[in-house]
Amino acid sequence: MGNGALNGAVIAVAGAGGPAGRAALLRLAEAGATVVAADNDPERLAEAVDAARYASGGATVTGETVDLLDLQSTRDWAARTEKEFGHVDGLVHLVGGWRGSETFTKTSLDDWDFLELLLIRTVQHTSLAFHEAIQRSDRGRYVLISAAGATTPTAGNAAYAAGKAAAEAWTLAMADYFRKAGGEQGPTSAAAILVVKALVHDAMRAERPNAKFAGFTDVKDLAEAVVGVWDKPAAEVNGNRLWLTEKP
Repeated sequence: MGNGALNGAVIAVAGAGGPAGRAALLRLAEAGATVVAADNDPERLAEAVDAARYASGGATVTGETVDLLDLQSTRDWAARTEKEFGHVDGLVHLVGGWRGSETFTKTSLDDWDFLELLLIRTVQHTSLAFHEAIQRSDRGRYVLISAAGATTPTAGNAAYAAGKAAAEAWTLAMADYFRKAGGEQGPTSAAAILVVKALVHDAMRAERPNAKFAGFTDVKDLAEAVVGVWDKPAAEVNGNRLWLTEKP
């Protein structure tokens, strides 16, 4: 690669095995980054890593099965990444999950227990594991993918919206850490939130050819927006929600 906007950067991607992860791995590799991917499904992860390597012309894309629900395992992943490559310039958090109900009164707290782990605990672990390395970078970024429902929750999405809102609050606290670490000169690293209504990819369109997917963000466009977080100064994106769908 050698001439991309992220040439020389080392970027970790959590939850890299899904459609959004595949798109992000490829776009980050095309931009010149060394990409370090993690997922809890080794087969899905291997396919995503191989696809990104092939499509990007042999860029450095590695994959590792990591239990992001275990803080020490996540810390170990961060430490190994920094030791192997010398620095870490960002983490993109793509771990997702959804459960909903017909109405508010039918909400199951079992759904909350499930979503709290996926949507909040993994954010806590990746941010705590990587924040020091990201702060040491001169272009460090932590990028959370969130949903518009965190701002405008609906009756049947109470657990999901609350989980996303908590993840956003945690990320904004990390942004305050970067702001304070930057002092009077301003932050050199940033924590930012990309907000979508929902995501769509080619397989979904093929399955539902007549669906409009109004307001949805294509995973390729999301990947482009992820790379764009590095194009802007840290002070411009730190602590901000960057909307990829209509803002309510």
